Amino acid sequence: MSPDAGTVARLTGRDVVGGGRGFPPRFTLDDRAGGTTEVVVKDGAADPGSIPAEAAGLRWLAVPGGPPVPEVLGADDTLLVSTAVPGGRPSTDAAQELGHRLVALHGSGADAFGAPPPGGPEDAWIGHTGMRNRPCDGPWGAWFADERVLPYLRTARDRGAVDARGATVVERVCERLHDPADDLAGPAEPPARLHGDLWSGNVLWSAEGAWLIDPAAHGGHRESDLAMLELFGLPHLDRVLGAYADAAAGAGVPLAPGREHRVPLHQLFPLLVHAVLFGGGYGSRAVAAARELG
Repeated sequence: MSPDAGTVARLTGRDVVGGGRGFPPRFTLDDRAGGTTEVVVKDGAADPGSIPAEAAGLRWLAVPGGPPVPEVLGADDTLLVSTAVPGGRPSTDAAQELGHRLVALHGSGADAFGAPPPGGPEDAWIGHTGMRNRPCDGPWGAWFADERVLPYLRTARDRGAVDARGATVVERVCERLHDPADDLAGPAEPPARLHGDLWSGNVLWSAEGAWLIDPAAHGGHRESDLAMLELFGLPHLDRVLGAYADAAAGAGVPLAPGREHRVPLHQLFPLLVHAVLFGGGYGSRAVAAARELG
């Protein structure tokens, strides 16, 4: 059932003056300053717990100098009311600005790898499947193997999206991530504040620049967000990545050498998530990525 105006008013504490159509439904609220605010209502009833996780993530990602994100105006266990993103088209200027702002977002940090946003649940979501946000005191590589790659590999194998031989290839990568003498994970970095599901569909372009929506936010490695952008493509991606590299270097936190060679490693997680959700084609791509790592 679509949310009605009364529910939106209850969640936001504001008067509803119009709307209620479309998917997801949009409403117009009185902004208490003589104007109105357009909002979007997301229904997460099909994915229990996803709305509290998303609301906490949006609040956490709203950092000074970071990419703009919708403002959370109200939420309960199943409904999220947030400001609508104005329409627009991709541009090279907006792409460059996005690269700069992602540096600010990642640099805002997290308490630990795997840490959820403040107030966010441990059992969160990415897409329409579960994702556990549990802080880890150890290095990124071991956490990534144990909390991001292996759980989804097991599910993908159980569902037939990855066969036994392919699973062995991915498991070998995870063994390397646990080996302190192996440099596969790259130089150690502090936990970054990640969007966590940064594919092109979660980047909305407006006249004001690029906005981020639908996060699976957690503490992780900044290269993971960049690798997901590369996995599914983005308008003016080269401009985004170039601007990111320049801004990171200018801020005294340059990307570590060899990032390009680690892209398949960071893409293992989203590929296995997609294998769980959509089947074997993505499983084959995950195994191919693991093989590419040597």
